[in-house]
Amino acid sequence: MKRHFALVTLLVFCYALPSQGGEFDAERRKMMEEVLADAAATFSYSGSPALSPGVIAAMEKVERHRFVPAGLAAAAYLNRPLPIGYGQTISQPFIVALMTDLVKVKAGDKVLEIGTGSGYQAAVLAEMGSSVYSIEIIEPLGKQAGGLLKTLGYRNVETRVGDGYYGWPEAAPFDAIMVTAAASHVPPPLVRQLKPGGRMVIPLGTQFLTQYLMLVEKRMDGSVTSRQILPVRFVPLTGGH
Repeated sequence: MKRHFALVTLLVFCYALPSQGGEFDAERRKMMEEVLADAAATFSYSGSPALSPGVIAAMEKVERHRFVPAGLAAAAYLNRPLPIGYGQTISQPFIVALMTDLVKVKAGDKVLEIGTGSGYQAAVLAEMGSSVYSIEIIEPLGKQAGGLLKTLGYRNVETRVGDGYYGWPEAAPFDAIMVTAAASHVPPPLVRQLKPGGRMVIPLGTQFLTQYLMLVEKRMDGSVTSRQILPVRFVPLTGGH
């Protein structure tokens, strides 16, 4: 039976926690069991029977409890979004895994993320061996996430505060682009900054109507194709555009 997922993303306020050792290992394993089950259940949408080994390894390694406030640490490994301040949430682990899988990043790739939020998605991308350029429009979130990622040792992540609609032109082109807020259309600046052969995942739709996660691919000749993956619900992409 097909399952539809209403998934809320992701502009979040975060707090680094002190080392917890292996305290959350069992919870993280259970989270991954649920993520893999969701991935299998959405095969008819995604076209992929399972997450790639690299995505699984990255998700297993990143400590999600470090990207939520201390008071929510006990709930950090539930397979659901969590409210964390500024009226925002950290996204469901399944959607993080799915979007990471769809862009097919590999070691050495350059990835643009629009919507840093807590820094959790950027950390997963960094664990894949890619160089991550992440933009957050909410200044306190961007600064907090940037500091946290540096504290956790993610030297292959660069962050900035700004309007992600326009991308990061001086760092382009990118092998992959991930947009973590819903837009009414695919931003042309992001299409231009996507390398031929590259992939972009972006939710399209309005805040109060159906949104779809879209996979956008730029062919080697520069032409662009897109397809719907599954229905979702994201916060809207904001900015001067």
